[in-house]
Amino acid sequence: MKTCNIEQNKQNCNCTYPCSKKGICCECLNYHRGMGELPACYFPDDIEAGYDRSIENFIRIYQQRGGGYLN
Repeated sequence: MKTCNIEQNKQNCNCTYPCSKKGICCECLNYHRGMGELPACYFPDDIEAGYDRSIENFIRIYQQRGGGYLN
């Protein structure tokens, strides 16, 4: 079984919300999927700060800006 490198994940995480799932990507993704959302890492920093993690918001931003920020 593969283990999660929480400290490395935290370095790549742009989420500004303080929570217990930061760096534990599988838990974060599972939580947001259950809420009908995407995690912070799917959004540019300026949009993430607004905490609108809806799929509709992702689609809107992706259509406006393209996906270059996802790299």
